[in-house]
Parts: sequence; structure tokens; C-alpha cells
Amino acid sequence: MQRIALIGLGIMGSGMAANWLANGFPVAVYNRTRARAEPLAAKGARIADTPRAAAEGADVIVAMVAEDGASRAVWQGNDGALAGAKPGAVAIESSTLTPDWVRELAALARAKGVDFLDAPVAGSKPQANEGKLGFLVGGSEAALEKARPALQAVGARITHIGPTGAGATWKLINNMMGAAQLAVVSEAFSLAAKSGIDLAKAAELIRGGAAASPIVVTKLQRMADHSYADPDFSLKLMLKDVGYATALAEGLGIILDMLPAALGVYRRAGAKGLGEMDSAAVREAVG
Repeated sequence: MQRIALIGLGIMGSGMAANWLANGFPVAVYNRTRARAEPLAAKGARIADTPRAAAEGADVIVAMVAEDGASRAVWQGNDGALAGAKPGAVAIESSTLTPDWVRELAALARAKGVDFLDAPVAGSKPQANEGKLGFLVGGSEAALEKARPALQAVGARITHIGPTGAGATWKLINNMMGAAQLAVVSEAFSLAAKSGIDLAKAAELIRGGAAASPIVVTKLQRMADHSYADPDFSLKLMLKDVGYATALAEGLGIILDMLPAALGVYRRAGAKGLGEMDSAAVREAVG
């Protein structure tokens, strides 16, 4: 059985760790706030004081953190996971990050004799808790095959997209589409309300119509009810992802029209202090 190190116990990481433990994998965990790790210790996880200590002896090292800066902090330095990784281990960055940093991290891992995959996830809190995540993988086929038993234990779908950075790139593309859909649904609700259409009826029509994508269906009731507590995916993370996608497009010299507009809507929501709420709170940015 592969030994797993998991770094980062937010909404997604906690669900992943619990499923690895339930499937019999030995798991070491690190989280900046130790209290988040205590429930997993009761299920058999080893709590480490540093990312390095978590990674020592692990066959598969997975990070699930918020953004590039946090990823740099947990992988690099004397206490970073790469310092504790054994040669031949597979380092997996499952956070939603910039492709540039992911490729830099891959080079650092290779210099340590460690295989690397960027494997951000498709899905949210329910899928993490149920062990039904999708993994969007960039990296070599050989590294993926080494890590496959661990990924299959917490995921329902593994898609190898291409070389290093491809997983990170597609995750940003995926999230930018979802973000834009939620922004336009926010505008649809506002337009409906101002026109005198009952919002419960509007939600019913959207749910049964052509615009009912999975993310819209998932967030629709929250948006109709203005109910954003206990987030599945926070607004601040969606704002971060849309910003990363915008920077990616700019770096590639691509002129986008829809994404900058969506970014503006999320920034307005963030300015209202809604960052810790569910991403459905983008509804509050539209009058």
C-alpha cells in the first residue's frame, strides 16, 4: 500500500485524506493550523509539524493549498516537502495554480530525483467527501501510472491531458467558464427581479433550460435564496482563479472579452466582503 503525504487540509484536502484513510492507505498530514488535522488523527493519520516531516518516507506527496504563494511555501525551503521527499517518490500538486509556477516546481522536483504531476481536481466539497473527484493531469505517463493507485482511491475520473502544466492550464480554463456562467446567472436573476418575475419561478426555468450546466444547477438554489454560508468553493478562490486565467491569456497574447467582464463582477463581490462565502455570492455583485 502506498504511503501518502497530504499537505493542506482545507475543504478538499480534508475529504481526500479521510478517503485515503478509509481505503487503508497510511497517511501523514500537515496543515498550517494543526487543529484542522486533529479529526484525521482520530482516524489514523500521522500529524506532521512541517511539510518536510509529512513527506519523509512517503511514496506519493500531494499538496492541496490555495494559491502560488502557499504552494511555494509548502514545497520549498528546509522545512518544505521536497526537502523530505525520497528519490522516486511522486510529488503531486493538486492546487489550482499558475502553469508557470507548476513548471518551475516540476523542475525543482526533478532535481531532487522526484517524479512530478500537476493534477488539480474537478469537483467540489461533495465529490471530495465521497471520493469521487476528477483529476486533470499534466506530466509523464510513467509518473501517472506510479501514482494511479493513490489517485483512484479518492477519484472517480483521471484524465491525462498532456505534459507538465497541461493540468494546471485546463483547470484555469475550466474554472473561468464556470465563473462566467455564475456571473451571467447573477445578471439573469437581477434582470428577472427588476422585471417582476418571481425568483423561485426563474430558478425553476433556469434549472430546466438550456443554460443549466452542472455548476449552474449546483449553485442555483444558493443564489436564489442568497444563502452563501458553509461554502463548497469560496468566492475568494474563484476570484483568484479568474485572475490567474486572465493573466494566462494575457501572457499568451490572447484578447478575451468575456473573462475580464466576469473578473470585474467577482471583484465587486469581493469588495463587499464576501470572499469567505460560497462563490454563489457573486450574485450580490449585481444590483
